[in-house]
Amino acid sequence: MAFPMGGSVMGGGRPGLSAEDLQQQQIQKYIGAAAESCAFKTGMSGVMGFGLGGAFGLFMSSMRYDTPMTPQGAEMAKLAVRDQIRQGFREMGKASWSSAKNFGKVALFYTGIECGIEGLRGKNAMENNVMAGFVTGAILARNAGPQAMAVGAAGFGVFGFAIEWYMRMDSYDASRDPIT
Repeated sequence: MAFPMGGSVMGGGRPGLSAEDLQQQQIQKYIGAAAESCAFKTGMSGVMGFGLGGAFGLFMSSMRYDTPMTPQGAEMAKLAVRDQIRQGFREMGKASWSSAKNFGKVALFYTGIECGIEGLRGKNAMENNVMAGFVTGAILARNAGPQAMAVGAAGFGVFGFAIEWYMRMDSYDASRDPIT
């Protein structure tokens, strides 16, 4: 039996850690450093955003339905049931793919920018999320012009602040919880 700061009690062993234990600690250190890197956080956020967006798009497209009152619904009603189902699944797939790409892109940009700002500033502060929101909102609206970039930056900045404020709120103080 080994004790901290000492050797083996049962005898026969060398004091301290074995070569396997040292190697295991080194591997754990490398895995921890990799998981805390900006590249890993950004990539994982993009993958998770893609998955969440796909599920969200699938759910939202399943809620969308055509009634026979609309021109598209009237055309759909004329098709065979098998073709209606096929077309419905095709539209669900398109909506899911589109939503997955958008969610993944937003998560990738926001997390990468926030992690980069945190690394440059050297501290984990609420301002990092607000700045990341401003930059992400501006980047996402860049094709719509400068006014849209300003609105997107402001919107994402406020959203980043609100989420970070809620996450940093004391969890034991139920009276300050705006959701309950």
